[in-house]
Amino acid sequence: MKTLLRSFIPHSLNTHPAEWSRAALGAGLGILVTVLLSRQLFGTEATLHLLGPLGASAVLLFAVSTGALAQPWAIMGSYLISALVGLLCFHLFGGSITAIGVAIFLAILSMCVCRCLHPPAAGVAFSVITSSQALTGPDWHALLPIMLNAGCLLVTALVYNNLTRMRYPRAQANATPAPSTESSVSHFNSADLDKALDDVGTFVDVSREDLEAILHKTEAHAQHRNRTDIDTAQIIERSTQGVSLEHSVADVMKMLGGQGRMYLPVLDADRKVIGIISLID
Repeated sequence: MKTLLRSFIPHSLNTHPAEWSRAALGAGLGILVTVLLSRQLFGTEATLHLLGPLGASAVLLFAVSTGALAQPWAIMGSYLISALVGLLCFHLFGGSITAIGVAIFLAILSMCVCRCLHPPAAGVAFSVITSSQALTGPDWHALLPIMLNAGCLLVTALVYNNLTRMRYPRAQANATPAPSTESSVSHFNSADLDKALDDVGTFVDVSREDLEAILHKTEAHAQHRNRTDIDTAQIIERSTQGVSLEHSVADVMKMLGGQGRMYLPVLDADRKVIGIISLID
């Protein structure tokens, strides 16, 4: 029960209030521009029926634009797929509860297959079925307001995010990313990360490239902390042997191995410590 209750405690956000304001303002502007254009072209009723999914998409496009679920193909592909699925289910089952359930199932499955998962788009299939009276005309006519809304919101996100120094969209990195510049030691590679993601096997709302960058930075910070936490006095006290600038790397490795230590002080001619050689595990 305690674990269940703790799960309701909100996690801390790793963002600043300035970023909250930036995202909220962008989402509001994006919805405003999209709604005004849609109402002008397709009328108020049709616009209101399609507004729900847009609000949810705005959160992703402006607040978590670095996530895989917020990239351009995710929103455009998912909206198109969900609209087509909604129209198909409406023709097969009418505006029934069965049509809605089948449409949501097919929409999510199709988005996963086409690699364009975007959760708000599932609401598009729902909207198509329930707004059959507002979206009059042939099937292609119903696609116009849906895709125009998605495109308008996407263009707004592209302009606003980049003007506010939030790079969007996030391009895919090379298959073999460059090693961390903060550390020459890397304890995992791209293949290890791929295997770890396969082991998880669930949806992770962060791009693979961003995740790898975060892990490299974490490793670099940990190594830096380990180096700065070295107590020089303890090293001198416990070590009766140091190395000088004349020692070779082979000599240092032999001395470390012989003493079974992780650190050795580097001494000058007066036996003063001028540096430390360490093996970071």
